[in-house]
Amino acid sequence: MRGFLVAAPASGQGKTTLALALALALKERGLRVQAFKVGPDYLDPSHLAAATGRPVYNLDGFFLDGPGLGWLFSRGMRSADFALVEGVMGLYDGKDALGREGSAAQVARLLGLPVVLVVDAGAMAGSVAALARGFRDHAEGFVLAGVVANRVAGPGHAEVLKRALQAVGIPFFGYLPKDLELELPERHLGLVLAGEVELPRRALLRAAEGLDLPALLRAAGGARGPLRAVPPYDPGRRYPGARIAYAWDRAFRFYYPEVLEALAELGAELIPFSPLADERVPEAGLVWLGGGYPELYAEELGRNRPMLASLRRFPGVLYAECGGYLYLAKGVVCKGICHPLAGLVPGVAELADRPVLGYREVAPLAEGPLFPGESWIKGHEFHYGRFKERGPYLWRDRRGRRHGYRAGRVHASFVHLYLLSQPRALYRFLEVGGGRLARRPA
Repeated sequence: MRGFLVAAPASGQGKTTLALALALALKERGLRVQAFKVGPDYLDPSHLAAATGRPVYNLDGFFLDGPGLGWLFSRGMRSADFALVEGVMGLYDGKDALGREGSAAQVARLLGLPVVLVVDAGAMAGSVAALARGFRDHAEGFVLAGVVANRVAGPGHAEVLKRALQAVGIPFFGYLPKDLELELPERHLGLVLAGEVELPRRALLRAAEGLDLPALLRAAGGARGPLRAVPPYDPGRRYPGARIAYAWDRAFRFYYPEVLEALAELGAELIPFSPLADERVPEAGLVWLGGGYPELYAEELGRNRPMLASLRRFPGVLYAECGGYLYLAKGVVCKGICHPLAGLVPGVAELADRPVLGYREVAPLAEGPLFPGESWIKGHEFHYGRFKERGPYLWRDRRGRRHGYRAGRVHASFVHLYLLSQPRALYRFLEVGGGRLARRPA
């Protein structure tokens, strides 16, 4: 197996740019590149998928244990030649201060992947050696294979960086230049999704000319791969007749592909629909309104009154998270204007100046039609939306706080669940999709 993990000292150093440039350059060499993303992320994976032409899976050591990560990694690599894993934030940034859980370093250890460190060297020379040596020596359990420098002024600057790294025994794998064409546009949640912007393929391939691809490929040969691979759910279970409709358009796009694939593998018929363009909800036992950008399309969503009326009449179970939670509210205020929406959750939502973000572990406050009681499910929050949650609440977390809204068939909160972290919840989605639990008492 060949592959490595692209990490950095911090966010904004160039991980995504390097990963995209490598993906395209390796594909030019005829390799089948499978990309992965560490951490809960829906945005960077969309660009990696556009570059590789393959689904991108999220590898998160908080969501799954080592054997579970090994299973997901191996699943992605079944028809691939090269594993390209993009890290999250800095190499040692995760759920805890030491990066033991939820960090890129943890994933590199568990999956036996060498690490390529990309460093923003735009305002740096010899100090790159001290920085890289610190990252190499800070912890054990994986190999720091070498460094790629980003935003380099030219060959002369690159030579200085190379000599500094050679002095401390760290390979220099080349550089990416300062080039505004390489920068992807951003908005409040991060990068603009692929499909809304075009990948700068020519600029990325041009930038890859500064990389030492033969040396990178040799380093990738040191990948060990996972020691154990165990699926987090029982792949032998089947739920014939399960129908799950999920919102999928410009306003709603945030789903983990490995979760959708698991639901389909276990027997669900997954039916995408557009709250923006369609007039009614598909026939299904469960409607899933995932995250996205309803705040950018609030006026258009509010004008589609047939769809809103169809949601209100829907006889099955409604599950909404983050952007879907906003969509079910009475309305959302954007630029001072309140746009009426579904009205299935009390209150009007607004957008805050600062985001709420972090890992969550939640359990339902009571047994209901969708979530099994006393089952802890892992997920995360990252949103600017806010409104006063009045209850009845859906979740309690490990700190005793209450989240979301639950009334009858409606289940909604800001938490993006990772259903593979709790197979009982995954199975319940399938049971509800088959209509078997839709009438369970509230």
